[in-house]
Amino acid sequence: MAIRVEPIAPHCGASVRGVDLSKDLTDHELEAIRDAFAAHSVLFFRDQDLGDPVRFKAFASHFGELYGDHPAAEGSSEHPEVMRMHHDHNSTYIAGSSWHSDQSSDAEPPMATMLWNHTVPDVGGDTLFSSMYAAYDALSARMKQYLDGLTAVHDAEHVFRPITPDWSKRFTSAVHPVVRTHPVTGRRALFVNQLYTTRIVEVPKSESRGILELLFRHVEDPMFQCRFRWEPGSLAFWDNRCTQHVALWDYYPRTRSGFRITIKGDRPV
Repeated sequence: MAIRVEPIAPHCGASVRGVDLSKDLTDHELEAIRDAFAAHSVLFFRDQDLGDPVRFKAFASHFGELYGDHPAAEGSSEHPEVMRMHHDHNSTYIAGSSWHSDQSSDAEPPMATMLWNHTVPDVGGDTLFSSMYAAYDALSARMKQYLDGLTAVHDAEHVFRPITPDWSKRFTSAVHPVVRTHPVTGRRALFVNQLYTTRIVEVPKSESRGILELLFRHVEDPMFQCRFRWEPGSLAFWDNRCTQHVALWDYYPRTRSGFRITIKGDRPV
């Protein structure tokens, strides 16, 4: 069966059908997935059996080097690259409930993230994605000119400190361009997010607060978004260089459970 790529929204997101990710993929299948990823920024796969961490890692490794850990959680000792994501009636918070690009506080933020869920709530628990290409393109010419050359601080301290009992642990902080150029597509994308970005370096604090608040609200525009309804065995694969996402916690006390792999990236330019 040939791979079929079906866009689900104008600016980001596509369903990919006709491929079993637990099997050894052909060069043609991998090329089709890479092309779809570059074109749509977020890919969704249904009915995948990736509960075996070896199979999950084998698929993810086709796209880059895998992270071995996460600043606020750990994988198993045997498979540290595979992070368990579990939320139920005992949870007091969930990961990713604010718009963000994963671990943007790293000097070299992740290229991409994959999340596979085996258990999902009967209602709720959707994930929303927003295209930072579309968000940048929608800005006025004067705002684009203003943002050109500005940099911003991305800091993980306030994100992970409240949920980390080990006070000796240190979290990353980095300075990145407010607008970055995607290394594959060459397109420009906004690269500030509500969760990690704390200030713009080159302007006064009051001006920084105002501009960041404007941009944070701007990227939430539904016109830039797609929305994914999880089913058991679904995989989402998103590009952190040109999208942001938010996980909705409207399903408490229901359970959502699965595994995540993060793929290393490079320094934004």
